[in-house]
Amino acid sequence: MTNKLKQRGNYSTLVIHSTDNSFGFGYRKNNNLESDHLFIKRFDNDLCNNLINDLTKFISKENLQTINKLAVSIGPANFNASRLIVVLGRTISQQINCPLESFSSFEIMAKRIASKNNILTNKKSFWIYKKLKRKGFIAGKYEICHKEKNHSDLVIRETVLPKVVKELESKELFFEAVYDNKKDLKELLNLSNRNLLNSNVDSWKKILPLYPISPIN
Repeated sequence: MTNKLKQRGNYSTLVIHSTDNSFGFGYRKNNNLESDHLFIKRFDNDLCNNLINDLTKFISKENLQTINKLAVSIGPANFNASRLIVVLGRTISQQINCPLESFSSFEIMAKRIASKNNILTNKKSFWIYKKLKRKGFIAGKYEICHKEKNHSDLVIRETVLPKVVKELESKELFFEAVYDNKKDLKELLNLSNRNLLNSNVDSWKKILPLYPISPIN
């Protein structure tokens, strides 16, 4: 896949993302931001069928065959949506022989949160959390591993995958998770294109939904 991309010079990326109450698709050609095409929709009563139907309306079968890279968000978000998105991504990846990559929802929003709160210091770490309906939190840890003058050039590494914690440590920096459909879809496209040449076509086998608690919590 890597050699073919280098030789051809043309490639396209498809991403699938979900939040607590919506899902979306994003498409980008040749990592050109001007080519971005986005689709966002709130959940309905038949997400399973409508997810596929909406995808076929978003991208034609012919264009789908030309996708060089897929990326999906794996949560934490709505459990059923995360599961369905992963299944859809794995299926497409296997059928068109295309690399699949995954990112947690918190990792996708991490740069936006860091920029908003002016966390620009190299090696500076912070947590993103989501309060559970019952006791505790889901929290993931992130670190600024590269800093540039522009906020858009920040590179952030996920050092702790989102997990359940009983309390938030007072000595650490914590920010509440805030989903933004449009911005998160664009960032997922950015992350996927940044790693375009670093995935293999069998990568779909390792992609699983992330949900640290049971679906009924």
